[in-house]
Amino acid sequence: MEAIERKLREEAKKLLEEKKVDVIIGYEAGTLPLTMTPTFITDPSEVEKLVWNSLCIHNLAKYVHDVISQHRVAQKRLKPENRTKKIVGVIGRGCTTRSIVLHLQERQYTREEVVIVGVPCQGYVDKKKLAELVGGQEITAGTISEGHILAVTAKGERKIPILDVLADNCLTCRFNNPVLSDITIGEPAPPMKAEEEYKEVNAFEQLSSDERWAYFEREMAKCIRCYACRQACPSCYCPECFVEQSRPQWVGIGGEASDTQVFQIMRIFHMAGRCVDCGSCVAVCPMGVDLRKFLKKLDKDAFELFGSRVGASMDDPPILSTFKEHECEDFIYNP
Repeated sequence: MEAIERKLREEAKKLLEEKKVDVIIGYEAGTLPLTMTPTFITDPSEVEKLVWNSLCIHNLAKYVHDVISQHRVAQKRLKPENRTKKIVGVIGRGCTTRSIVLHLQERQYTREEVVIVGVPCQGYVDKKKLAELVGGQEITAGTISEGHILAVTAKGERKIPILDVLADNCLTCRFNNPVLSDITIGEPAPPMKAEEEYKEVNAFEQLSSDERWAYFEREMAKCIRCYACRQACPSCYCPECFVEQSRPQWVGIGGEASDTQVFQIMRIFHMAGRCVDCGSCVAVCPMGVDLRKFLKKLDKDAFELFGSRVGASMDDPPILSTFKEHECEDFIYNP
């Protein structure tokens, strides 16, 4: 990891000094122990802040989209001849680059507006799993090295193998190396247990429809509609979300269970053929709602019905934006 960090800083500094990018989006150490946070670097002298390890959780494609979109809005106030493009450099692991591919396919920005520094990924830490292993104690200090996390709490130190606290989506990831990059750093990461990718979904499908709905109701009863899942999702970028619309009003502002269910159902189906399984929604959910199982079901259907894996290639467009004349349509009549 140290070699990758060193090379990462070198490449980022070079990109900024040569003015090939206006900003580098990466990760830096957060203010809390064992926490990394997104960072936006415009000065070459600040690249030493960049880090890369298993505590880097956020899907940075979210910020690529936001930075470019906000720049475009600001440019509308200028005369056409004075308008410029914002070139964004980003540290991209597998899921981040898949999201960028989706953005490009959905024409959110052009390939010339993003420079991808690809890095191999061996998964990131699930903070909820880590908290559970330290008994819910506040972590006051910690380090990460050689495949382990050393967490310090009021009860002492605990050395934890990173593999024991990896996020579920990372454990079965089949795209833990960049699918698209301009600069590639480090050797490819070894494959994860991709053969178990749909293990939970397969088990869920064996339940009756009543049992599946009961599970959905129980999970959504936890939801407080803070919209953190929407805010963190790199595929959620509508200028106005349907939950804020008043004409028509799709979702009420009260605490009705049906409103929460409608929000989650509609958001989940907005992800059909668009979710890259980065786990951002699960990572930020304060209530521990099992969103991934439902999203992974759509991912499985997209692959089995259409042979499509979201963001795997620029030549494989999103399933809802393409049409094939001889596509099998049995699913329409036999759901």
